[in-house]
Order: sequence, then structure tokens, then C-alpha cells
Amino acid sequence: MCENDDFDEFARRSGDVSRRQFGAITIGSSIAFMLPRLADAAEVKESDVEIKTADGTCDAHFVHPASGKSPAVLVWPDIFGLRPAFKEMGKRLAESGYAVLTINPFYRVKKAPTAVATDLDDPAKRQALFGMMSALTPQTAETDAKAFVTWLDGQAAVDKKKKMGTTGYCMGGPFVMRTAAAFPARVGAGCTFHGGGLVTDKPDSPHLLIPKMKAQFLIAIAASDDKQQPTAKDVLNDAFTKAHLEHEVEVYTGTQHGWCPPDAKVYDHDQAEKAWGRMLARFKSALV
Repeated sequence: MCENDDFDEFARRSGDVSRRQFGAITIGSSIAFMLPRLADAAEVKESDVEIKTADGTCDAHFVHPASGKSPAVLVWPDIFGLRPAFKEMGKRLAESGYAVLTINPFYRVKKAPTAVATDLDDPAKRQALFGMMSALTPQTAETDAKAFVTWLDGQAAVDKKKKMGTTGYCMGGPFVMRTAAAFPARVGAGCTFHGGGLVTDKPDSPHLLIPKMKAQFLIAIAASDDKQQPTAKDVLNDAFTKAHLEHEVEVYTGTQHGWCPPDAKVYDHDQAEKAWGRMLARFKSALV
């Protein structure tokens, strides 16, 4: 497969990200970012952990309030994987009262960090990165979700009496929907941010799983993605409505694909904060 075919394959799988758009979401070369901190932020404990799955050992980051039990949240990162920005995002969410596990989606290939800012500039590295992404399938998503949910429920910091949440960015969006469908009794809320491939014309399209879910949903769509696939929001709204699930599907004005992680070159602070606030509102409502 040539380098151009990698981009074509991603566009085919996701249905809403062009070569031009994907080139815009490269992460910055430094990690000089600072997320706003809550005035009443909880003291947290964080650690790097390893989780056994059916396919190997996944390295991950776990952070939770220092005392008591909290609802669990499983985070699926974007194509650049587990990195400092996502650890900071996990910590910030934990400060709001959640036990947060952020995983390395490419653990089958190598431990995090799995990508750097310049990878998309190098044809060979770009091809390798897209190859790793393409190897992630609906089957690997379900295998991994089972391992991660089981691991979370075995942690003393997790309140198993409360529903859990799951979030996903870019390629992580479909994994959120597959997790919610595979564990309907456990997952109370799902949130996707500039998710790729939520609606496709394939028989395994994530949106077709909505009737199996029992979770509330937040779907935060980049304006650039909506331009590429303007009907996706309507398909999702219709599917959630027919399934009688509370949901919020919104296109975030002026945003580019990848706008939420604070290390992205297209990071939009105001719109990312809006999406973060809507996520917290959804979790407060659903993770009970």
C-alpha cells in the first residue's frame, strides 16, 4: 500500500476526514499547554499501569480522587495515542470526581508514546502510523473494552454501583460507541469529540449499534468534518431518537478536526472548553 492509499483508507473507514483535514491535526512539537484548573479541584492520585488483554499487555494511565470511590471513565485517544496531553486531560477529569483510565490503543505494536509531531511529515512514519490505526477493528475494540472495563471494576477507587462513562477522540469515537453497545448495563454515558467514522455505509458502522445501547450521548462534531459529511449529524440524531436515548449532537462552529486536545495545532480553547463542560454535564446526569 502506498502512502496515498493510507490516507484513502482512513477516509474510507472514517467517512469524514480528508487528506487536507488530517494534515491539519498534527500535534505541536512541544507540550507547552496548560488546562484550566477548577477552584475546587479534588486531590488526585495518578499512576502508569499495565492491563492484561486477550492480545497482550496494554500500557495505560490511571488517575482518580485521592479518597473515596468514584464513577469510572474510559478514554480512547486519537491517532497520536497516549501522551502527556491526554494524561493532563485525564487528571483534569479526575479532579472533577472521576476515576479515569486512558489507554494506549496501539499496545499490540509498541508502548506509548507511539507518535510524535513530525510523524505525518515523514512518508514511512506516516504509513506506519496509519497502518497501526487500520489494524484496529470492531473485534479489537470489543476485546479491549472487555479488558479495560473489567480492570476498572477491579479497582478500589471505582464505584461500581454507579454507571461508567467513556470518551473518544478522532479514531477513538467509534470505540466509544462499540463499548457502549457491548456493555449496555455498565456504560451510562458516551462522549465523542471530532469522532471519525461514526456513520459509514458499511454493515459494521458504529451508528447501527445505537439500538443496543442504554447510554446518554454527547457527539461533538468539528465544523470541518460536518462540511465533509453533512448528513452524519442527522443520521445520528435520528438513530438516538428512535432508540429513546438522551443525546446531544452538535457541530462546533469554526472548529477543525482535532480541535479538543490542547497539544493539537488546531486546538480551539473556547470550543474545547464548551465541549468539556457539556461532557461534565452529561456525566453528572448519567453516571449515577
